[in-house]
Amino acid sequence: MQAFTVNLKGDRRWEEADGAYGYLHSYETASRCDGPGLRVVLFVSGCLLRCFYCHNPDTWHLKDGTYVATEEIIGRLCKFASALRHLDGGLTISGGEPMVQLAFTRRILAGAKELGLHTAIETSGFLGDRIDDRYLSVLDLVLLDIKSSNPETYRTVTGRDLAPTLRFAERLAALGKPVWVRFTLVPGLTDDPANVDGIARFVAPMRNVEWVEVQPFHQLGAFKWVALDLDYNLARTGTPTPDLVERVIEQFRAAGCHAR
Repeated sequence: MQAFTVNLKGDRRWEEADGAYGYLHSYETASRCDGPGLRVVLFVSGCLLRCFYCHNPDTWHLKDGTYVATEEIIGRLCKFASALRHLDGGLTISGGEPMVQLAFTRRILAGAKELGLHTAIETSGFLGDRIDDRYLSVLDLVLLDIKSSNPETYRTVTGRDLAPTLRFAERLAALGKPVWVRFTLVPGLTDDPANVDGIARFVAPMRNVEWVEVQPFHQLGAFKWVALDLDYNLARTGTPTPDLVERVIEQFRAAGCHAR
């Protein structure tokens, strides 16, 4: 493998297709919010969605990241592996969208499994049809963002269709693959009771869904939109009130979901 890579030095198309190299935006070494235990979170570049409330618009374009070798990432991860295992943690790949760079993220996940780590990805599920059984075999948990149950609202929020996300969720349910569903609560955009009920009714029968996490909208990523000279439509949108957050959590619980 190494000799072949040298022979093709400079041919990034081969390196990317093989997963030996890819585009990494950044990483976090001590997260407790992106899966069980203490996590290393890798943020990879590239995303097809254009969510109104995205807090990482600087990861949208693939080559906004740094071109790195998979072996380098796994080597760095090895330094944290013992502590992560001791703290019942592991690796989560976020973004961006991990499925944009399938070969790259699969090789990283496989390397993490070899180190005895729990593995997860955070995904919109929009590209779920691209994932094969080989990819799923090195994946312990999917953090699945279901942004709306209403197709029109979903398209407004993301610029894409809802159906691929729902298909991916149903496939994971059929396989029994553990899932944490994430729902971003945006006042005036995703907070309609019917919209919430639609997600709750869809998710509740799925025994593989361990949690539904209601994530209140915030403005922490707004400065990135300004820095990138992007139109930010939610500049005047406030964070959800505690009463609104509680109402939405209770809607999920009433449908039979484990929600928090």
